[in-house]
Amino acid sequence: MTADLALGTYRCRAIPEAAVRAAASGAQWIDTAPNYATGRAQDLLAPALAAYPSLQVSTKAGYFTAATGVDAVNDGVLNQDQAAAGHSLAPQYVRWQLARNREQLGRVRLDLVLLHNPERAHSGDRAALHRAIQDAFSVMEEAVAAGHVAGYGIATWAGLEEEAFTVGELLALAAEVAGGQQHHLAALQLPVSLVMMTPLVQALDGRGPLPAAADAGLRVMASAPLHGGELPGMVDQELADLIRPGLTPAQACVLAVASCPGVTNVLLAASATSHWREAADAVAQPSLTTAKLREITGVLASA
Repeated sequence: MTADLALGTYRCRAIPEAAVRAAASGAQWIDTAPNYATGRAQDLLAPALAAYPSLQVSTKAGYFTAATGVDAVNDGVLNQDQAAAGHSLAPQYVRWQLARNREQLGRVRLDLVLLHNPERAHSGDRAALHRAIQDAFSVMEEAVAAGHVAGYGIATWAGLEEEAFTVGELLALAAEVAGGQQHHLAALQLPVSLVMMTPLVQALDGRGPLPAAADAGLRVMASAPLHGGELPGMVDQELADLIRPGLTPAQACVLAVASCPGVTNVLLAASATSHWREAADAVAQPSLTTAKLREITGVLASA
């Protein structure tokens, strides 16, 4: 069974229109962050979320724009040096950002909040990084208890591949914070594509973050499935036909990611109606078999 398509708003050029289109097509998730669209993404999404109350949204805490940094300093949440960094996992900032996310999105309760590239904090010091993540998880559990957040997780670019943390370590940190109660670590977001193939290759052998996340029942959102829009120009029709005859290169790339074991959602920043429809047609296809995925990754590894 292929993963579901979800709208990713990073580099999405027409967020309000894309959100309505995605919701009308049956998409269940939209992913965003407070620093997307130069800090305007959440405000731009609010009307679509109001029009489609069943639409679920994942947002983040970590990166922030310079303007948001000024607001955080004025509110006494960050000092000038912390604001200049443009990224923070400090508990007081995370708590403040959650409230701001709720206000901008117009939601009393956020469906999912992800720590945004936590590997950015305390680079090279795993112990300090894990303490920072655990402190942020504590704030998330407080927000869950208050009814402000349903679940939380991690959105990472390189943290898992560089082993700044593992899925098992994240689960252990969440369990420790929960103190024997049920924790609410619910999701993982990471890049999976025919360029960034490591998670896919590992998953085919039952290794790496994707099987670990699946075993724990975590939602896994695959980001950058087209590698920032570059992949369709890198994949020729011959390779597309190897993946699934009759698909365009872009569709073939999306289907490969949607077929990856453990992936539950594929995030696509499709601004045009035609691009969204093309991707939706791709994920409606039967999933690629493990044998086919091995063949594809083998061809690409030898290229």
